Amino acid sequence: MALQDFEFIPLTENTEIFPFDCGEEDLNAFFLEDAKKYLHDLLAVTYLFIDPNAKKTVAYFSLLNDKISLVPEEQKRWNKLNRKISNAKRRRNYPAVKIGRLAVSRDYSGMGIGAAIINFIKHAFTHGNRTGCRFITVDALSSAVGFYQSDVCRFEFFTEKDVNDDTRLMLFDLKPFRDASL
Repeated sequence: MALQDFEFIPLTENTEIFPFDCGEEDLNAFFLEDAKKYLHDLLAVTYLFIDPNAKKTVAYFSLLNDKISLVPEEQKRWNKLNRKISNAKRRRNYPAVKIGRLAVSRDYSGMGIGAAIINFIKHAFTHGNRTGCRFITVDALSSAVGFYQSDVCRFEFFTEKDVNDDTRLMLFDLKPFRDASL
């Protein structure tokens, strides 16, 4: 199955929530209890892929605005990132979109849906985007780091300060992705 086999909808305060279980309690709870509150408070927007025949939520992801900023103790990493940006445009901060949450139902896992969603987000922010956005960021759960590092997703660590934390700040530079698709 592919993403186009499912109905894609933005979550609204009136959206009927179909059953969902990705196996990660925090991700389940966000979707079932908090996603509409984040929407109401203008903190994040959540999008759903629905299987209308089975009346199930296949997957969801939440997006919010973000930025990446110079971390003084990570100057070498920042310099490497800055070299990808023309001198006249270099700054101490760059615009980003954060994947606040991304989860695929256990019923649909192993079908490539998570990777397809990452590519969907990359495409959305490089083709017809309404605002400047150079990077995608994510605070990846340690259990999801491998997924984000995979050859399909290609996220990189932003810092080494969080190496022992439950989550790792990772980023993806959208410009090479856009340039490759031109």
